[in-house]
Formats: sequence, structure tokens, C-alpha cells
Amino acid sequence: MGKLEISGVGRLYAGARGPAIEALKPIDLTVEDGEFVALLGPSGCGKSTLLRLVAGLDRPSSGRIALDGVPVEGPSPTRGMVFQQPALFPWLTVRDNVGFGLIEQGRSTAEARQAADDLLAQVGLAEFAGHFPKALSGGMQQRAALARALAPNPALLLLDEPFGALDTQTRGLMQELLLEVWERRRKTVLFVTHDIEEAIFLASRIVVLTARPGRVKAVTAVDLPRPRDYHLRTQPEFYALRAELTDLVRDESLRAAALAS
Repeated sequence: MGKLEISGVGRLYAGARGPAIEALKPIDLTVEDGEFVALLGPSGCGKSTLLRLVAGLDRPSSGRIALDGVPVEGPSPTRGMVFQQPALFPWLTVRDNVGFGLIEQGRSTAEARQAADDLLAQVGLAEFAGHFPKALSGGMQQRAALARALAPNPALLLLDEPFGALDTQTRGLMQELLLEVWERRRKTVLFVTHDIEEAIFLASRIVVLTARPGRVKAVTAVDLPRPRDYHLRTQPEFYALRAELTDLVRDESLRAAALAS
């Protein structure tokens, strides 16, 4: 049994007036302890839907999701979530945002603040701990959101295109930061992206989903050395994997466009 077990999970959304929409066909996927798995596919293929189901923010229409053998039936501190937009509480300081989940778990204010300060140092935001989120750039806010997700020490980290709204330079730096944090903590990660290069750079395995209704089209191992830095993108093995995945995703993107026309 893997760390995360997704067994026959499908999602059907009932239409208010029209026909029901099948977002996901039944999917089977196992994620091992400490593994970094990326979900890749065309827009609308159900990547974020699957992530929300694993987070417990939505319920599957069929199948079962279990983390460490325990069924997922709703949100839990065992699963940390980072969204595309940071969604920090604007009325709390950065330190208090990061420590918020620990306070909710019953930890003392002193413990929560110490844990928050340790995490903020790890993501390079120690000097901004006492500031409010509006004082931070987009990339800095996402660093704070990552620290907040890690604070309760979740068994599984879920990231839904967390760098999608950032500029290219900041995005690259955030990818390297995430890898540094992952190397240090070895959290099990499920990462949604539409960026093929990002998936290759970060992941141990890439799961390609088909056009809607999403199902697993291919699972590709990323057998590239770690630790990784930006030089990896210049290697022939990186280019070869990018070409292979581009063909897979392009076929599904074309199919999605044909179905929509």
C-alpha cells in the first residue's frame, strides 16, 4: 500500500438544466511515501478537480481515496494545500498567517510563533515576519503560503499550480526553493501544473491526464539526477523528456479543442 491510494475515483457534476458533466473517469493512482508526483494535462482535464478530491474539499462520485490507509472524508491537517493565489489573511501578520493552523490545533501562541519563524527563515522571509501580506510581492506571498501549508507538518503536500501567476524569473526561483524544501523535509507531494518543463524539473513521476473526462493516459518516471538546479534544463535528457511529454499533452489538447468546436 502506498502513502496515497486513489482507487477508482471519478467525479460527475450534475447540470442545473443541461446534461451532467463528467470531469473525471475512474482513476487509479498510488503515490509512495516521500515521492514528488506531478499531474500534467490540457486545460480542463480534471487536474485541479482530482487535487481538491484528495484535499477533501470535494467528494468523489465514485471510488475511494486514502492517506496512510485512512479514508479521505474532508479537509484535515494531514493534507497541506497551496493554491494558485496565496489567499493569506490580510489582517494577520506573515508570522501569524503561518502559525494560524498550529493555533487551531491547540498549540500555544509561543510555540506557533516559534515554528512560524523557523519556517519563514527556511523560505527566506524571516525579516518580513512582522509585516502584513500587502507588503509582500506575489512570489513572497507564495513563499509564505508554502510555509503556512508546511507548519502543521502534513503527511501530504498538495499544490495547485502555485507558481502559475508569477513572472518567469520568480517562477524559476520558486521552483528551486520548493525543491530545496522538499529535499530537506521529503514530504509526499502531489503537484498540479500545465507547464511541462516545470513538471520535469520538480517531479519524480509525471502523470499525464487525458482531455475531459480526465483519466490517466501515461505515467512517466523522471530519472534525472538530484539535487537539481537550473542547469538541468540544458541537458539532452531534459530535452528528450520534454519532447515526449509535449507530444502526449499536445494530442490531448487538440482532442479537447476538437470536442469544443
